[in-house]
Amino acid sequence: MSISHYIKEIGRGKDGARSLHREQAADLFGQVLDGSVTDLEIGGFCLAMRIKGETPEEMAGFLDATHQRLQRLPDAGAPVVVLPSYNGARKLPVLTPLLALLLAREGAAVLVHGTATEDKRITSEAVFAALGQPARSSVDTLAKGECAFVPTEVLHPGLKRLLDVRRAVGLRNPAHSLVKLMNPCEGPALIVGSYTHPEYAVSMSETFALVGAHALLLRGTEGEPVADARRTPQMDAFRDGERVLLQPAQEGSLVALPELPKDISADATATYIRDVLEGRLPVPTPIALQVAHILQELRRQSTTETSRTAEVSPP
Repeated sequence: MSISHYIKEIGRGKDGARSLHREQAADLFGQVLDGSVTDLEIGGFCLAMRIKGETPEEMAGFLDATHQRLQRLPDAGAPVVVLPSYNGARKLPVLTPLLALLLAREGAAVLVHGTATEDKRITSEAVFAALGQPARSSVDTLAKGECAFVPTEVLHPGLKRLLDVRRAVGLRNPAHSLVKLMNPCEGPALIVGSYTHPEYAVSMSETFALVGAHALLLRGTEGEPVADARRTPQMDAFRDGERVLLQPAQEGSLVALPELPKDISADATATYIRDVLEGRLPVPTPIALQVAHILQELRRQSTTETSRTAEVSPP
């Protein structure tokens, strides 16, 4: 098969390119994930989409193709918190593992997935390893109160290959946005999406609305799905795609900064996380608020799912 006819549509430049329908986007992306097209075609697709930009309908199609192919987490009956971790730490410690472990301590099942997309950043995978929790090599059921890190290639090798194209061409492609939107669970899940620039907040919101997602969206720390420990960002929930403001952004000058490690290495970050979990250091207020909002959304989602099940069950 070939995706050349799709590239012809999306590759006409910024002003001449045509957007794909959802079904077309799903067909194109499915072929890319399956590895049934040439490296040249994949490169053409990535560069064309980088110039044109993805529409919400195209991203929904990409998600359709991805969800059909993922090795998905089995349904354990309760919503799973999904934390996509792909940016890592550049200037600040990567505290996605802290968020995950705080949620698990409160009884939530938490799936963190990701891979290194830049060689010089510290990843959540490295921090989890320093905490004595190595990455899993398979997708298994998560119990309440359990946290696991699963590499992207375990979910789907083709998705990992597409993310790695960035190392060859130096530019992001639709996969880098898609992994922050996808649901790798068979059952209900709450996706914690994050963005770095305001335009991505708009595109992610439109996609969550289009696919009817259950999600929480915020401007994360260096692109990670954890609130900046220094200042509380705006947080929005998506309930069946309907957007609801949960937390306004903190305004004004900061009175004090939290005590964060200056060393952002995996070992130093793991030590800091242990100190917080064991009560020697306080949980940064923005992260504590994020935990509270996520737990609230999980309770709401569980109640909604229970009501729906009761409505369809025979009397």
